[in-house]
Amino acid sequence: MRNIIITGGLGFIGSNLSDFLLKKKYKVLNIDKANYASNLYNIKKFRNHKNYKFIKNDLSDSKKIYKIINRYKPVCIFHLAAETHVDRSIDSPKNFIKSNIVATFNLLEAFRKYSNKNKKNKLIHVSTDEVYGDVLNGRSLENNSYMPSSPYAASKASSDHLVFSYIKTYKIPAIITNCSNNYGPNQHPEKLIPKLIYNIINNINLPIYGKGINSREWIYVKDHCEALLRVFYKGKIGEFYNIGSNKNLNNLQISKLLLQIAKKYIKIKSKVRIKLVKDRPGHDLRYALNSSKIFKHLGWKSSTNIKDGLEKTFLWYLSNRKYFRSFKKKDIVKRLGKR
Repeated sequence: MRNIIITGGLGFIGSNLSDFLLKKKYKVLNIDKANYASNLYNIKKFRNHKNYKFIKNDLSDSKKIYKIINRYKPVCIFHLAAETHVDRSIDSPKNFIKSNIVATFNLLEAFRKYSNKNKKNKLIHVSTDEVYGDVLNGRSLENNSYMPSSPYAASKASSDHLVFSYIKTYKIPAIITNCSNNYGPNQHPEKLIPKLIYNIINNINLPIYGKGINSREWIYVKDHCEALLRVFYKGKIGEFYNIGSNKNLNNLQISKLLLQIAKKYIKIKSKVRIKLVKDRPGHDLRYALNSSKIFKHLGWKSSTNIKDGLEKTFLWYLSNRKYFRSFKKKDIVKRLGKR
């Protein structure tokens, strides 16, 4: 049985990927520093699985990381550990530099040493579509220029460039993926979709930035996990792969669709109304990926349509209300990124 390491495995995508890989009969080692976005609730259903192990450790020490990697000898490392919320990056950019750039450097140093001695392995660096910046027309290709608008996007762009530089200079076996907006179970309620679901369930208005026309390409998290595994199996070292659903909806459309879904299962109370609020600084209007490369070369395509995915997501949060109680209420309802 082969070992896989996931950095940031207590987070949203990392915990879903852990569950997905365990079902594929891999041994999963999760390295996570357990910050505010990490949640032990995310791993409760497989925490005691014989093929799962969690090590509380951040990526601040490359020597310590190397010891862990060398001990477990993974065939693949999925690097997901990162600060990810744009609003938080506006308030505290320094944390994003440390977590997304410096930590990636430390991991690369450890992986470089490991891969020099162990040839059959890969590092999959998981990044975001936000590195491309505003895409008012068409869809971003892997060879398009990076134009990040927020400190978060800039920190991820920097980490992408750093990984690619190690591929070119040190010949490490790494691949970079850029994914669109994920949604699904286990997502921190500071993000749009779980926040809207929380507010719908708890009779709170639905705050939407600006005019609500900011458009994102939405992908169900399980589809993303399937794409990452395909990249591990068939991806070419040194390549970039966009991972998206080819389906864009703006924030007003997402809100209205969630309300339609919610009405099927609960009574919508009087305070649950869409409320347009002050926009975030530097808010990009549209992100959109061209994912034809991963389809053409690796045979992967997103399979979950947005309506079905949102319904699955709503029902998960509805039946897992304890998940919301695992956070402080202020971390759910407090507005960030006003600067």
